Amino acid sequence: LRRRIRSVKNTRQITKAMKMVSAAKLRRAQERALAARPYARMITSVLESLTRRIDIFDPETGELRHPLFKTREEKRVLVIVISGDKGFAGAFNANILKTAYQFISGNPDKEIDIEAVGRKSRDHLRRNFPVAAYTEQTDEAGRTRPVREPRKAKVEITGDHPGMLIKLETGRVQELAHSVVSRYCHEEIDAAYIVYNEFKSVIQQRLVVERLLPIMKLGIPEITGAVEPTAEERERAAEAAASAGISIEPADTAEADEEARKFSTAQVDYIYEESPEELFNGLLPQYIFSMLYHAMTESVAAEHAARMTAMDSATNNASDMIDALTLHMNRVRQAAITKEIIEIVSGAAAL
Repeated sequence: LRRRIRSVKNTRQITKAMKMVSAAKLRRAQERALAARPYARMITSVLESLTRRIDIFDPETGELRHPLFKTREEKRVLVIVISGDKGFAGAFNANILKTAYQFISGNPDKEIDIEAVGRKSRDHLRRNFPVAAYTEQTDEAGRTRPVREPRKAKVEITGDHPGMLIKLETGRVQELAHSVVSRYCHEEIDAAYIVYNEFKSVIQQRLVVERLLPIMKLGIPEITGAVEPTAEERERAAEAAASAGISIEPADTAEADEEARKFSTAQVDYIYEESPEELFNGLLPQYIFSMLYHAMTESVAAEHAARMTAMDSATNNASDMIDALTLHMNRVRQAAITKEIIEIVSGAAAL
């Protein structure tokens, strides 16, 4: 029993340290998410201002000036699943994968491509779905490019990005955003969705399935599915945050939102030198990048919050186990002492 108590105490020290590390990382993740929001708001405001002053339909052809606005029948869908790279985060990764599987099973008549962001989603999805095959082909200019082979299954994994969230770099997110935009413009996919954990505060987060493409309304996320946390989960997260000194209130960004909105609503007649097509070609990919980067920063913060809550629960459970084992050890020791005293008294009485 003493050996078990020592073992549980050592485990409690580890879980307590992991909780404090996750709390520190959560603060930095929240700051990063807040720092990325002004750019996303401003690129949205610029596009809103542009669409108010420039007709998105070409007056000569009657077609949309950019293919990202075009809607098609969803026969081929891309799903970007954003999970974590590490465990010990409770049900964080399992819930994301469960939501992704529900989306896939809810669209049995569609061909689905999967981009797995995070090691946990990559490992799990690869055990259930095949990886798409590519071959290198050389064009007339002598450049080689990968060409996808014919599809073997309804659902295939077209790419994985392990380690992207451990050190979130804008360059890697830009590459992914460029790939998604290129595939949609070349009609390789008809729609794109993101599955991630939306983070507002420690107790205000939810699993969402958000439509990335086509662009329907600028600045308004199109949530096609959401799973809210239970009251018990919120209460447990609040207790963990209070013990780690983390605020449970969401950051107040009303002033910054209002400042960014002024640009799009200003009564100014702007003169654009470039053509509408060139403006959309430059700004819309940046808008898609901002949506992806926003989803990843929120997912990172949600993962650290989930790990902090899980390690707080593990620490509390370890303390309860130590108390129970100590009580049991004292009872066993007291029973042994009582038995010895009875034997001595009985022996003395027999003499």
